Amino acid sequence: QVQLAESGGGSVQTGGSLRLSCTVSGYNDPGFYLYTAWFRQVPGKEREGVAGLLDDDGSVTQYADSVKGRFTISRDNAQNATVLQMDSLKPEDTAMYYCAADTHVWYLAPRYRHWGQGTQVTVSS
Repeated sequence: QVQLAESGGGSVQTGGSLRLSCTVSGYNDPGFYLYTAWFRQVPGKEREGVAGLLDDDGSVTQYADSVKGRFTISRDNAQNATVLQMDSLKPEDTAMYYCAADTHVWYLAPRYRHWGQGTQVTVSS
C-alpha cells in the first residue's frame, strides 16, 4: 500500500522560506514510475495544484502561475522524497499542503490516487 508522508510545514513571516518534503513508502512496482505533485487547500476553497514532476528523472516540472519563480520542486532520490522549496513566501501562500502520487501524470489536476495527510504552512504579514 502506497503511503505518503509530508513534513516541513510551519509558521514564517512574509518573505521567509520553508522546505517541504514528501516521502513515499510501500510502492514496489519497477514497471511503473510514481509521479508526484504538491497541492494546497484553504478551508472553503478547492484544492489547488502548486507544483508537479512530469517525468521520471525530475527534469520536467510544472508550476501554478501564483508560485512561479518562488517555489521549486525536485526529487531527492537518496531519501526517496519529493521536495518543495518555498521562498519569498506571502500570506496568500497560507494553506494545508498535500503531496500526491500516481502512476499517471495528472499535471496539476487533483486526480492523483494517493495522498498524504498534509502539512500546515502559515505565513504572517
